Amino acid sequence: MIKIEKLHKSYPIGKDSLHVLKGIDLHIKEGEFVAIMGSSGSGKSTLLNIVGLLDTHDEGIYKLNGQVIENLDETKAATLRNKFLGFIFQSFNLITYKTAVENVALPLYYQGMGRKDRQKVAMKYLEKVGLKERANHLPNELSGGEKQRVAVARALATQPKVVLADEPTGALDSKTSHSVMELLKDINREGMTVFVITHEEDIAEQTDRIVRLKDGVIISDEKVNKTVTA
Repeated sequence: MIKIEKLHKSYPIGKDSLHVLKGIDLHIKEGEFVAIMGSSGSGKSTLLNIVGLLDTHDEGIYKLNGQVIENLDETKAATLRNKFLGFIFQSFNLITYKTAVENVALPLYYQGMGRKDRQKVAMKYLEKVGLKERANHLPNELSGGEKQRVAVARALATQPKVVLADEPTGALDSKTSHSVMELLKDINREGMTVFVITHEEDIAEQTDRIVRLKDGVIISDEKVNKTVTA
């Protein structure tokens, strides 16, 4: 589903440049649940932005669902994002003057879906995340956990191939973090590829595979040992 080979990315800083990703190799199969870990400055957010078609790479190969990603203008990138990717952000990124159901329905508008159908699909996914009763509430009337669940519903509404979650529990307490991770596990069990950026070990350990970045290179890539208790 995601295939990255010898990926490099630098950013200009004055007359110099900052080499952020230094020849990354990463393959993520369809249906995997992967955590990307690393301290601030390790390159994990840059990697997420490139995978999410929010930024471009300088060198190397990036394939999404078998398609080579290169030289995309913003229109083509937006089309691919809408077709293949769902995003969940730490800061929720909900539109403050739109209700929960309107926020969830928004990506469907960009897919050209009619108003009645958008409403129906949005309600279906709000029910899936346990927020059907809060559908007509504005973001400022929702708790942090409820906002994140709205964001999960919005990410799922377009039925993406890959869900990209950038520190999805970073602004939540431990109990709410657990419920959000359970949602992501459910999504993954249904066959969706889930790609989580996190700095929290306990969150990463709930995925199936942990990839650790340091100074722009992958230093480890290991399956998570799931201990089964009787």
